[in-house]
Amino acid sequence: MNDFIFYFKEGWFHIMSSDATDHLLFITALAIIHSFKAWQKVLVLVTSFTIGHAITLYLSALEIVHFPTEIVEFAIPCTIVLTALLNLITKGGADDTTKRIQYPFAMLFGLIHGMGYANYIRMMLSKDQHFVLGLFSFNVGLEFGQIFVVLLILLISWLITRNKLVSQRMLVVLVSLVIMGFSLQIAIARF
Repeated sequence: MNDFIFYFKEGWFHIMSSDATDHLLFITALAIIHSFKAWQKVLVLVTSFTIGHAITLYLSALEIVHFPTEIVEFAIPCTIVLTALLNLITKGGADDTTKRIQYPFAMLFGLIHGMGYANYIRMMLSKDQHFVLGLFSFNVGLEFGQIFVVLLILLISWLITRNKLVSQRMLVVLVSLVIMGFSLQIAIARF
């Protein structure tokens, strides 16, 4: 049980730490186009990201795949830019086409984001006899952290639009522009 708790906390803090800016920007870009009423769909969306993330962590921890750190670190903010751009192309609307596109993008981008953490988790898990439990626990912690962040984003978004500070569409556009700006800066710095 101690191993489960240890790796669960690692997964939780992976999303909640100050080093998780890119992760938080990506989750925000995914979630912002949805209303609070669609919270279940957003959780499925975030779970598809976690599945992609988990696949890469698993394959990397077993040293089946390995990617150059420089390329991965550049690709991560690019995935965020693309997600925010999709929000802007659809003019802040979450139509059915956008929603359908988001699921495979989330999983694909989860694979890329998982590569960014793969070296650390590989070193941590390689010393552990309970590899599968550790990896599972880490991903459960990550998922719980993401769920917390998504629900917080949806709640704040709902409060802003409910109080008519801005429309849902305008909120999506503004948040997506800010996310795109930050992510472009990160990508340029890592290039």
